[in-house]
Amino acid sequence: MSDFLQFLNTASAEALAQIPGISPSLAESLIAARPFESVEDCLKVHGMGKNLLGRVQASFEKVDVESAPQERALIPVEEQGMRESAPFEKRRPVEDTPPLETKPSFGSRLGQAVLWFFRALLRLILIVLVIGGIGAAIYYGAPLINNRFIAPVEQNAVRVTELENEIESLQTQLTDINRQLAEVNAQLDEVNKQLNENNARFEGLEQSLDAHTATLVKLADMQTALETELEDNNNKTLLALKQEVMLTRALDMLARARLYLAQSNFGLAKTDIQSARDLLADLQAELQDEALTQAIERLDLSLGNLPAFPVVASGDLEIAWQVLMTGETVATATPEPEPTLTVSPEATQEAPVTATPTP
Repeated sequence: MSDFLQFLNTASAEALAQIPGISPSLAESLIAARPFESVEDCLKVHGMGKNLLGRVQASFEKVDVESAPQERALIPVEEQGMRESAPFEKRRPVEDTPPLETKPSFGSRLGQAVLWFFRALLRLILIVLVIGGIGAAIYYGAPLINNRFIAPVEQNAVRVTELENEIESLQTQLTDINRQLAEVNAQLDEVNKQLNENNARFEGLEQSLDAHTATLVKLADMQTALETELEDNNNKTLLALKQEVMLTRALDMLARARLYLAQSNFGLAKTDIQSARDLLADLQAELQDEALTQAIERLDLSLGNLPAFPVVASGDLEIAWQVLMTGETVATATPEPEPTLTVSPEATQEAPVTATPTP
C-alpha cells in the first residue's frame, strides 16, 4: 500500500496516463492535488472514483509483481512551491525462484475426476430443471396469458369494430337528420313567407273593413237625415236619393261581408248579409224591381249555407253582388251545396263515412 501511495505522490503525468482508466487530464489533476496523506485522499480529485481507484491499484500491483521494473524513479514533492530536486532512487527487482514441479498423485487425480463428474452432473441437473421450469411456465402460463391478455385484446378488437360500425351508422343517420332539418327549415321559411303575406293581406283587409265601417256609418246618418226630410217634404228627388243611399249601404254591407268571408269570420259575414238583405227588402217594397228580387233570393241562399258551406255562400253572394251592380238579372243555375264529410271521433279507419247535405 505504501508503494502505491508513493507512486501516486511521485509518478509523472506520462506514467500515470499509461495506467488504464487515467486520462491525461486526470493525471494532471492528480499531480496538482499532491501530496496525498493516504490513498483515499486521491478520491477528492474530480474524476477519481472508488472503482477507478481500485482498478488503478490492481493494475499497479500487477505491473509491480509481474514486470518488476529494474528501477523506478521516486520524485518527492516539496511543499510551498519548491522545485523537485531529490535524486532518483533505484530498486532492484526481486528474483523469483521457479517452483519445483510435483506430479499429482492418483488420489488427487481421482478426486479431481469425481469433482468434475459431480460438477457436470450438477450442471446437467440445473439445465434439466431450467428446461423443465421453462416448459412448465409455457404449459401453465400460455392459457393464463391467453385468458388474461390475448382473449381480451381480441374481444376489444371485435368491440372496436362494432363501435366503428355503429359510429358510421350514426353518422349516416345524422346526415339524414341534417338533410331533413334543412328541408324542414326550407318549409318553415316558406310558411313564414306565406304568413307574412297573409299578415299583410289581413292588414289590408282590416283597413278595408275600417273604411267600409266608416262609410256605412256616414250612409246610415245620411239615410236618417233623408228620411227626416221626407217626412217634412215628400219630394221625389229626396226619395230617389234615399233609395240610392239604401242601395249603396247594402252594397257596402255586402262588400264588408265578403271581407269577413275572406277572414273566415262567418258570424259577422252572416250579420252583414242579413242587414243588407233587410235593406234590399225595404227597397224592393218601394221599387218592385226584378233584379232586387233575384239579389234577395241569392242572399237568402247565402244565409242558408252559412256557416256550414262558406264556399257556396260566397258564390251566391257574388251573384247577388253582380246583380246589384249591373241592375240586370243573371241567368244562372242555383248551385247545389256540397256535402260535408262527417267522421265520428270514435270511428276507426274501417268505419264508414257519412255525407250530411245542407238542407
